[in-house]
Amino acid sequence: MISDKDFNKMAAVMDYLKQVPFDVGREELYSARDLYKGYDLNENGSFGTSYDSLVYNHYVSSGKQQADVLESLARTLHDHCIHTALNDFFNTHNHKLCIGIMGGHSQLRTDPSYHDIVFLSKRLTEMGFFMLSGGGPGAMEATHLGAWMAGRTAEEVDNALEIMSVAPSFKDADWFSTAWRIVEKYPQHQYHSLGIPTWLYGHEPSTPFATHIAKFFENSIREDSILTLAFGGIIYTPGSAGTLQEVFQDAVQNHYLSFGFSSPMLFFGKKFWTEEMPIYPLLESMSQTGKYKNLILHISDNPDEIIQELVTFRDDSTSQII
Repeated sequence: MISDKDFNKMAAVMDYLKQVPFDVGREELYSARDLYKGYDLNENGSFGTSYDSLVYNHYVSSGKQQADVLESLARTLHDHCIHTALNDFFNTHNHKLCIGIMGGHSQLRTDPSYHDIVFLSKRLTEMGFFMLSGGGPGAMEATHLGAWMAGRTAEEVDNALEIMSVAPSFKDADWFSTAWRIVEKYPQHQYHSLGIPTWLYGHEPSTPFATHIAKFFENSIREDSILTLAFGGIIYTPGSAGTLQEVFQDAVQNHYLSFGFSSPMLFFGKKFWTEEMPIYPLLESMSQTGKYKNLILHISDNPDEIIQELVTFRDDSTSQII
């Protein structure tokens, strides 16, 4: 029999879970329209009253890392449900067709490398792959913009890039609104992409170009999920500390065959990965000497070569990936 004290504790927990501005029992991944419910492209200031902003403000005010036990419980329940929804997503989407693109969050929309990622992602999506990223700005946004524009002409993509070029950085006031204009102008109903952002970096808006969004409170779960789920391979584009961390975290998974196989690690940008951040020669040397095992490495400036590596792995690894 439950005592009055225990009953009151349970009631307090249930009351708290009802009061938080997020659904602790969510059964589906977010869409951009779910995440930005309340946002009106034509109404100034409405971004601040969107679902995403309300959750982020609550997250900050209740303590990013020092939340009390009830808040921690609420976030854990939410993230558990998002993880379950991710599992459901991959019950209907083939793991081996999931390609991750990693790169810098500060990459400008006007950078040539941003354009390269957009068209690379577009081509891969049209070939039957689906794209995965951390779901934020920069190279992540370029990944999902490319997937979003799949099936459209190069001229339409150029038009989208031109519209968005007035706000090159996510710090610019019109960064989000220009992206949303593309969502409205060029609706996408055929192709999918998966973004996995976090409210830890909630000051960087999640891209609305991802058709499926798994947004977590706990960044460690999010980071591990990004690298784990890209069974078809990961393309590394120029980035900084976060991208560097992902390279070595991915290398460890491949070295130990954590999931029974190794996926390609493809480095897009020879000068960057051999001179500016000379990670590729290190990985290549460690692989050749046996300090790293099972790595599938390739570096190129040519999108065709990157795509061919992914296609070869997909076709050769059918029996390896469950």
